[in-house]
Amino acid sequence: MAYGLTAFGTALGEQTAVKDVVAEYTEDVERVLGYGYDCIHRAAPGTSVTDLAVEAGRRALTGVNPREVDLLVLALTDLADHLYWDAAARVQWELGLGRAEAVLVDQGCAGGVTAFDTVAGRFATHPGYGTALVVGANRTVEAYWNRLDTHSLLFSDGAAAALAVRDAPTLRWRASYAETDGRYADFFRMDVGGARQPFVPGAETPSVRDSWDVVEYFQHDAERLAAYAEEIDDRTARAVHRACRQAGYAEEDLAWLLLLNDNARVLAAQAELIGVPLERTNNRLARRHGHLGAADHLFSLARTYEAGDLSPGDLVALGTNGRGMHWACAILQC
Repeated sequence: MAYGLTAFGTALGEQTAVKDVVAEYTEDVERVLGYGYDCIHRAAPGTSVTDLAVEAGRRALTGVNPREVDLLVLALTDLADHLYWDAAARVQWELGLGRAEAVLVDQGCAGGVTAFDTVAGRFATHPGYGTALVVGANRTVEAYWNRLDTHSLLFSDGAAAALAVRDAPTLRWRASYAETDGRYADFFRMDVGGARQPFVPGAETPSVRDSWDVVEYFQHDAERLAAYAEEIDDRTARAVHRACRQAGYAEEDLAWLLLLNDNARVLAAQAELIGVPLERTNNRLARRHGHLGAADHLFSLARTYEAGDLSPGDLVALGTNGRGMHWACAILQC
């Protein structure tokens, strides 16, 4: 179903140099600095993920009558403001999108990319839908995990939004591809707080499973760990390859490849596997801003577009992986 992106909006926490705050999060300073990030964004206390999503959405909607929006798709990475609560519905209300259907996407860091497929599907099955707002947002819940020491990428707080309009001629959606492997569904979860093991008053604050739990899962076997890391990269590349084929293009046709704002090594490895030079990726944006979870691709796309780095006809691939595990790619054409 043909649609294009016509406007963007972003909202970020305060930008902070990693070297200035890394010691607050870990004693293993050199390892974290070795990931290659210059800065991260940290939201002020009291600023929630929906606050960031609303701010980004409002900026994308500048000059648009909220009553004209038919669909809101919100992709989150971390916990929403509350349990038993629909963050997408709250964002819809705060933005005044009283006519819009609200959809929440929860596929970890892949959600900002799979959201494009959600829009295509809704437009295909709802002929009356003409305008959609897509928002990706992340607000690290530091009570449960460490934004610098949990993974080999550094988490930032922020949101990015894009306005999608049926038949719009700019940044047209061409194809999407996604796949899931549930073998890894138990990685990166919080064991306490769900239906199986509810929170208990007075108990210690629970923590999210992290990369070190993955190491333990593979019994500290370096070969198995390396194979897992290679599989993540290989399947990210495969998602891009298959989305390109689906859209009728080759990888060498891509003007830009926007991946997760991962560490420098992973970005270089994935770009090489896909066949796109590192300078035509979001490598520099990742270094400057950190990993914004489900907002990564929308943020990188917004910055690339607004900087004038896209020319008419340019193809952009948004390639991603996320907990679950999910791999996905969307192809857009300027």
